[in-house]
Amino acid sequence: MASGFSIAPPGLSPLEVLNSTQTLGTPAAASTKTKAHAAAQNFEAVFLNTMFEQMSTGIDGDGPFGGSGATKVWRSFLTDEYAKSFAKAGGIGIASHVYQSLMAQQEARS
Repeated sequence: MASGFSIAPPGLSPLEVLNSTQTLGTPAAASTKTKAHAAAQNFEAVFLNTMFEQMSTGIDGDGPFGGSGATKVWRSFLTDEYAKSFAKAGGIGIASHVYQSLMAQQEARS
């Protein structure tokens, strides 16, 4: 089920993290690490949201409101929240790999 809603991107895109000229070990680097972690977690949340949306494709719902447009909108909000909470709780391991990759590329550029 494709919806018009998606998880908002973080304040710093992964490319901005990679292009940063800050050195690790400075207070600004701590901010970079925090932003990279948030970007990685949001990336995983977007991936999980896509998976959850695909899991509910073709489900119209039961009861008097089954299959209505409102149900589809509600379900898109529900999958967004599920994805965010799964990613925040540790997810399926994507965020840690993305974070490590972002930080390794950041160190290589410094």
